[in-house]
Amino acid sequence: MSALTIENVWKEYGDQIVLEDISIEIESRAFVALVGPSGCGKTTFLRMLLGQEQQTRGTILIDGTPLPREPGPDRGVVFQRYSVFPHLTVLGNVLIGKEMLASPYSGRLFGAARKQAAEEARALIAEVGLEHALDKYPAQLSGGMQQRLALAQALIMKPKVLLLDEPFGALDPGIRAEIHTLMKRLWHENPMTVVMVTHDMREAFTLATRVIAFERLRDRPEEKIRYGATISRDIPIWPPRIAGMASLIRPDRDGPVTQGQ
Repeated sequence: MSALTIENVWKEYGDQIVLEDISIEIESRAFVALVGPSGCGKTTFLRMLLGQEQQTRGTILIDGTPLPREPGPDRGVVFQRYSVFPHLTVLGNVLIGKEMLASPYSGRLFGAARKQAAEEARALIAEVGLEHALDKYPAQLSGGMQQRLALAQALIMKPKVLLLDEPFGALDPGIRAEIHTLMKRLWHENPMTVVMVTHDMREAFTLATRVIAFERLRDRPEEKIRYGATISRDIPIWPPRIAGMASLIRPDRDGPVTQGQ
């Protein structure tokens, strides 16, 4: 399970209110896209789900339990800037999470444990289409390949929730379309909830099961200075997209995607 409950959440920095009274239920296996103008608090909201920021008021629950106050392996994240380690190979980047979790002091696995982790990492690297680049370093990869690597790096920990902060915004349109196809397949095949920040409305409606708009609704000048954004729209996608199931209307676009399709 990977359901999120956000109840009456506010985020303030001193006298400045960034997010105002956010309440939303995100069902398990949903793919939610957060949209809205720049500076309206979308990334701040994502950082609260990750545990990098704490809400000033309100409650955030994952499967009915208060969200841990620090980032953990139950929440993976991919940023717009390629969040990979430049000194590690593709295989090393995907392995590092497993190694740090099992051995936080040495950051290394040995023997049978390392062999098993390496096999799992290689399978995931193949799943994102980088099996030919196991021994390459990030500087030797294109932008699209680095984002595939970042996805593998996040998914190796089997997170309940995958958080995406404009992860495809810097990619060329053709590469972005390929990554969209990959992202759909990964969402269909992995038991996780996805929350994505994007400025691209087409991307939001192409990938998501719901599109949630953040907006500053207060119009008075003195309120605009002090008050932040809240949820102004919650738009379900039709026909519905359901993880692991093909759409009866658009199975080629909204169903599980197989290799080579």
